[in-house]
Amino acid sequence: MLDLALLGTGGSMPMPERFLSSLLIKYKGRKILIDCGEGTQVSMRLLKWGFKSLDLILISHCHGDHILGLPGLLTTIGNAGRKEPMVIMGPQGISNIMKGLLTAIPYLPYDVHIAEVSELSIMVNFNDNGVELKELDEGNKSHGDLIISTLELDHSSPCIGYSLYVPRRPKFNPQKAISNGVPKKLWKSLQEGKPVTYEGKTFEPSMVLEGKRKGIKLSFITDTRPIATIPDFIRGSQLFICEGTYGDEKDIERAIENKHMLFSEAARLAYEGEVEELLLTHFSPVMDKPEKYAENALRIFPNTTIGYDRLIRRLNYP
Repeated sequence: MLDLALLGTGGSMPMPERFLSSLLIKYKGRKILIDCGEGTQVSMRLLKWGFKSLDLILISHCHGDHILGLPGLLTTIGNAGRKEPMVIMGPQGISNIMKGLLTAIPYLPYDVHIAEVSELSIMVNFNDNGVELKELDEGNKSHGDLIISTLELDHSSPCIGYSLYVPRRPKFNPQKAISNGVPKKLWKSLQEGKPVTYEGKTFEPSMVLEGKRKGIKLSFITDTRPIATIPDFIRGSQLFICEGTYGDEKDIERAIENKHMLFSEAARLAYEGEVEELLLTHFSPVMDKPEKYAENALRIFPNTTIGYDRLIRRLNYP
């Protein structure tokens, strides 16, 4: 299962009851953060999920309302006793931005590795030393902890969307294992996707596994105009978290000028991408009650939820 919480649902500036954009994901006892606006670590403390096991921070873009919570959060994580390296991933320009932010916190007890990306898919594995990132290929596609894919978006600075996919291994078939002459002592390792050499013979996972099973998919898109590549990128997501900076249809010119979306535009993407649920976030500070405009999304995509700070979801294998 994969647990997630909207730490902040605001855009531009924090409000008394709404912190800035941030999403926390918990999987296998480790954590991933997407964006880190002001108020992120306060919301994390209220959530009580802990700080130390945060291994990977994904930044959509380098505007202040998505990154200015980083120096304080990184310091708090260090104070919590973290020693393992951390990875911060983001679009073009994130390296220079992080170099500046890290000058304010030069004594972190762990290393911070920065990765600039545009469009790619990587395999993520969690271990005792933090997080390991590998280039995705067919050989490891179903046997890692997590697959992260990125998409270039249309904003006023380089911006990327994220898709997280938790693969599910094929089903173990004991009859297939027996018919292939696989010793029982090897079943567990092969079921975990690891080839095993035993008594001079190599046994492959395919000798005990069969069929494909759908995994868990979560997509996160913010700070962009709706573009043609988004529906395929989010297709099949159990949960699609998307910006809804403006709820009122009358704000279309402002949305175009500032390169953001209306509720209705996010809902259209959810419909075209055949997702299961749309969760709206990143609300303009002038919109104090986003729920007033919910119908503008619901009429297009009925399974829409208006996000709020510390809303929690649990996603399971279908």
